[in-house]
Amino acid sequence: MKFKSIILSMALLIASSGIARADEGMWLLSLIGKNYADMQKAGFKLTPEDIYSINQSCIKDAIVGLGNEGSPFWHFCTGEIISDKGLVSTNHHCGYGKIQEHSTVGHDYLRDGFWAMTMQEELPNPGLTASVLVRMEDVTDQVKAALSDDMSENERNRAIKEVSDRIAKKAVEGTIYDAQVKPMFNGNQFFLFVHIIYKDVRLVGAPPSSMGKFGGDTDNWMWPRHTCDFSLFRIYTGVDGNPAEYSDANIPLQPKHHLPVSNRELKDGDFAMVMGFPGTTDHFLTSYGLEETMDITNKLRYEIRTVKINVLREEMAASQETKIKYASKYASCSNYWKYSNEQNKALKNLNTMGVKKETERMYKIWAQDKDPKYAEALPLIKKGYADRAPYMAATTYLAEGLLTGPEMLLQAVRFYTNIEAMDDPRYAEHRDAIVEGIGEMAKEFYKDYNMETEKRVMSALMEYVFKHMEMKYMPQTLIDADKKYKGNFAKYVDDMFAKSVFASEESFNKMMQKPNLKKLAKDPLYLAGKDAYDKYREISSLIPKESADGLKRGIRNFTDGILQINDGVKLMSPDANSTIRLTYGNVKAYDPKDAVSYSYYTTLKGVMEKEDPTNSEFIVPERLKTLFANKDFGPYANSKGELVTCFVTNNDITGGNSGSPVMDAEGNLIGLAFDGNSEAMSGDIDFEENLQRCICLDTRYLLFVIDKYAGCKRLIEEMDIVTK
Repeated sequence: MKFKSIILSMALLIASSGIARADEGMWLLSLIGKNYADMQKAGFKLTPEDIYSINQSCIKDAIVGLGNEGSPFWHFCTGEIISDKGLVSTNHHCGYGKIQEHSTVGHDYLRDGFWAMTMQEELPNPGLTASVLVRMEDVTDQVKAALSDDMSENERNRAIKEVSDRIAKKAVEGTIYDAQVKPMFNGNQFFLFVHIIYKDVRLVGAPPSSMGKFGGDTDNWMWPRHTCDFSLFRIYTGVDGNPAEYSDANIPLQPKHHLPVSNRELKDGDFAMVMGFPGTTDHFLTSYGLEETMDITNKLRYEIRTVKINVLREEMAASQETKIKYASKYASCSNYWKYSNEQNKALKNLNTMGVKKETERMYKIWAQDKDPKYAEALPLIKKGYADRAPYMAATTYLAEGLLTGPEMLLQAVRFYTNIEAMDDPRYAEHRDAIVEGIGEMAKEFYKDYNMETEKRVMSALMEYVFKHMEMKYMPQTLIDADKKYKGNFAKYVDDMFAKSVFASEESFNKMMQKPNLKKLAKDPLYLAGKDAYDKYREISSLIPKESADGLKRGIRNFTDGILQINDGVKLMSPDANSTIRLTYGNVKAYDPKDAVSYSYYTTLKGVMEKEDPTNSEFIVPERLKTLFANKDFGPYANSKGELVTCFVTNNDITGGNSGSPVMDAEGNLIGLAFDGNSEAMSGDIDFEENLQRCICLDTRYLLFVIDKYAGCKRLIEEMDIVTK
């Protein structure tokens, strides 16, 4: 009895130390019944079957994972179906790339917004997919039957893939569905997910960026917020109701379920649940992994991206054309630029390192009389991170500074590789398709490319990498350039672009009329890109295989130990991995620091108070100012006559949850999740129940903008709006 009580107290300590918290949890839908009593205490009024069922329509049928055709199971954002005609709402920043693709100087939808006043005006988006979960199943026993502890990591991975592919194939035989088996709890459990994936998703509406991105980088990850962060799409199907490629003959989706949209007033403490496709969390991360995250990943990402951000800001401010071309690229870069910095601040302020070390101390006590693999887990993890540290730093410099920071270096390598394949006898029967693919690739790349902007970004990043990266890992092209140009990387870049056929669309297209691989192999941009890419691969290969395998095994066994410690004491949710999850909590105000208290909602008044005509992040459209001045809020004002813009809940969310529906106790849509708060940016690693907040767009602001600002009443009439 004494031993049992020791284990119990240990589990409670670990649960309170960051591995599991009272409000934490990204729960698998098929297991949500285990949380039912807790959800009811929080105010939930439905049943588990109303959330997930394979025999009747339910809320999961209205939740959409937005992805790309090449990787439809990796969802970059979430959306929700809000009408019986397949209308989907998501965040403005989720639709931003598509809005940008449709924008020109003459039709600048980023600046002016876009509203399709008829279905015929809705714009197609080739490559964009929308996935809806059909069913899920625990297949852990089937997968583990093919595994053993004496397998190497490579053998284990091969066995998992073979079994997973077999399970997924069998699950969709004779159907229109797609399936994938995903690991949970760092490879200790496995689940099958079956989806229906729609391929015709059209842009329906979006407010101007001055509203959809109001506050810009300044307000990103911050509360209070006043951002009108939504855009609208529609799913179309073939006439048979099944997924189909874009066609004029396609019809709007008739979904199994769609969410009613709430125009009700919210109160502090109201139940709130979020269902979506969160990207990645790392709640089982150890102190050794945390050190790498803070000192290498976050630190270097922030520092290197700062260089790029500063160049892009100047270039975009100088030209509307450049601003349109680089808007989506800038947004993608800046989002995790700020996230990295804010997360490091939160991790330090909340002493997450101390929390992790205390968890590990208690874990070691538990592991003493267990299978030796548990006692070996933390030493393996420590060694794995230590051995790879210098290589992780070097590859971060190469990735952020040379391969994904500037665009042209890696793009030149991609062009060359595809051109090389044109004349490869192995691909002779596919030559026409390869040529067509190269043409499409070039068209897509050069559409949003400005040579002078790219040159400035590239030279600034090259100079930064050369000054800060360890010389023994430096690509030879940078060493040679520094010597030849006496440290003047701007001159080096000028010369490369002057001599490269990849520098402009015109010179590229001319080259493609009669490609010469011998000449292309000497192209300076290709050579610099290949050198950086080869160096990246070389450095990655230097990580000792035994150490890398030990790290994977250690993480898996450590996680297994934590699960055993909490078994019967605390429900545990797996880390996010882009599979559908549900989190629940409440609308909730918070006090982030001494003498500072935040309300749970903001209003349109705050937009006007933040207005700054000299700052592009805080421009307010004239029409919105007029509506505010006249208090012309229609039926969307609260009981105080205010138009609520945003609110916060204590739900557990992360990237990928952007656009996720925030629902009330009856399953009505009350908001769209779009951000977390800076004070608890540590949440992906260590959930902080007192500070963690999910920042949400209020549906009343969404309805107001569609109705009163845009005058697109056909969409209002299409929704089921709940008022009582």
